[in-house]
Amino acid sequence: MTHPSAPGSAEPEFDVLLAGTVFFDIVFTGFDKPPSPGTEVWTHGMGSSPGGIANLAVATARLGLCTGLAAGFGDDLYGDWMWQVLRDQERVDLSRSRRFHAWHTPVTVSLAMNDDRSMVTHGHPPLEHVATLLDPPPTTRAVLADLGDPEVRAASWWRTAAAGGALVFADAGWDPAEQWDRRILTDLEGCHAFTPNAQEAMGYTRTDTPRAALHALADHVPLAVVTRGHEGVLAIDSATGEEAEVPALEVAAIDPTGAGDVFAAALVLGTLRGWPLTTRLRFSALCSSLAVQQFGGSLAAPGWGDISDWWRTMRARSAEGDPQAQVSTEAYGFLTDCLAGVTTRRVRRAEATIARFSDADRSSPDLEPPTTTRQEEEQS
Repeated sequence: MTHPSAPGSAEPEFDVLLAGTVFFDIVFTGFDKPPSPGTEVWTHGMGSSPGGIANLAVATARLGLCTGLAAGFGDDLYGDWMWQVLRDQERVDLSRSRRFHAWHTPVTVSLAMNDDRSMVTHGHPPLEHVATLLDPPPTTRAVLADLGDPEVRAASWWRTAAAGGALVFADAGWDPAEQWDRRILTDLEGCHAFTPNAQEAMGYTRTDTPRAALHALADHVPLAVVTRGHEGVLAIDSATGEEAEVPALEVAAIDPTGAGDVFAAALVLGTLRGWPLTTRLRFSALCSSLAVQQFGGSLAAPGWGDISDWWRTMRARSAEGDPQAQVSTEAYGFLTDCLAGVTTRRVRRAEATIARFSDADRSSPDLEPPTTTRQEEEQS
């Protein structure tokens, strides 16, 4: 498949291009009670994984998108481990990333409680701005950019990529001050999509409802998406004239870390494949729901094997007369075609340590990368 914005052109180097900071994430789950000063709380679960921009990189790569990442890595053991996991295990292209001597890896501890999380982070600015690693950027079909980061908003690499035909999927992130700088709407010029949650969308557009915010955002980008957590998602695709609303899947969530990144990755895949808007939203909601049932951010992202397992389970339960499964099989019938010809594999989940370096070895039979080519993935 050639670049969607440049018919007949040469194949871009990447499907998705990302840039940002990689954190070493330690996630605690299963709290009997929240921690309080002067006390010690034991939890039932813990996992470690690459975090930050790595959440997006793993999510896109596990869906078969050729992913390039520009990021700085420390030369400490955390940096060694994350570099190997991303490059060798997840097959993320790190040719635009760099290792920095004597710069320690930023670390985040996440406490997942009551369907939300609190985080504590320590780190220092990288020794070189990530934007310099993308001057000029390689060719790509899509870019994911966090415009809530002032450095990203000021960078030119993603605008250069957009000028070359890349579809830019923008997010803004949470504004701790809740000032909701409306200049971000101006910064959306040249972006293909904007995917804030409901409160962010209403804040930036100065509207009172998620639907009103959605329609206001549709004046700024071709694809406007407003996520509403357990209430589902709303979207308008001005390019096709579609407007859709999709409910969330009811699941037992244990860790929401990275769920929004998984949603965005699935939305990019569906858009690049030219799926109808409702199909894109349902697929993204499914991938996100699978992620929150695992812990560990990036390594909670589903692969095609997880999607196949879910679809097989739903069809079996539907055949047994389960009414909820029957609704799901009707809504997600498109998965049969999506999964045709796709090679599935086991994916690694977060563990309570940084594990052993051999665990990320591509020669491991349980972790062998899929052999399906990008052309075969697109044809499926």
